[in-house]
Amino acid sequence: MNEQVQQALMERLVAMADDEVILGHRDSEWTGHAPILEEDIAIANIAQDELGHAIIWYELAEPFTGNDADSMAFFRDARQFRNVQMVELPKGDWAFTMMRQFLYDAYEMTLLARLAESAYEPLAEAADKVRREEIYHYRHSSTWVRRLGLGTEESNTRMQRALDHLWPYALQLFRAMPNDSTLIEAGMFPDLAEMRAAWEKVVVPYLQESDLTVPEVEPIYAERHHHTEHLVDLLADMQMVARSLPEAVW
Repeated sequence: MNEQVQQALMERLVAMADDEVILGHRDSEWTGHAPILEEDIAIANIAQDELGHAIIWYELAEPFTGNDADSMAFFRDARQFRNVQMVELPKGDWAFTMMRQFLYDAYEMTLLARLAESAYEPLAEAADKVRREEIYHYRHSSTWVRRLGLGTEESNTRMQRALDHLWPYALQLFRAMPNDSTLIEAGMFPDLAEMRAAWEKVVVPYLQESDLTVPEVEPIYAERHHHTEHLVDLLADMQMVARSLPEAVW
């Protein structure tokens, strides 16, 4: 693997891990606050899964970054993170969290199916493992989208409001990173235009069947190193203990 491919692979793996760790933290904020006890347990498990998946991607990137998962998660500043803005937005209400999870889960299912055929064998093996766990996440979030979309007038209104807010952010998931073409040529990463078409083929009909309307808005195509002010506050909370005891062994 030449240096250019290594650099491109590192950037993608870190971005994937950052998406997971930040979304996992947002989901964890529901622990003790979910609408019902069963969901309190479910969302805590999902948050834990997302953090576990972040570790997998960070560890795959470690030979290129020279940093372990804890260093990557707890000892970088906001400007060094490469997650999309959608995952760093505040958790909002339950409808917002479930809509964000649904849009991301559908993206991840689309991505992982393709990464399982990656020419980079460690990535393909990891993607196949993560995908088996993500099936549960997708079933959970899609069930809530349908339940709230077809529920009461209030639940439908909240779900539609969440969709209107999140849709342009979700499209950022399909913006190519600077060196993606190198990975695509090497057969390591899928074409994002094709992926977006496959993702929309799944999510748009499902949203419509849930009595929700996909908004006609311009995508928020921010670069992955451009973040909202919310990420700084999130990292201050997430990294507080690790930074206060940097020599501790976790």
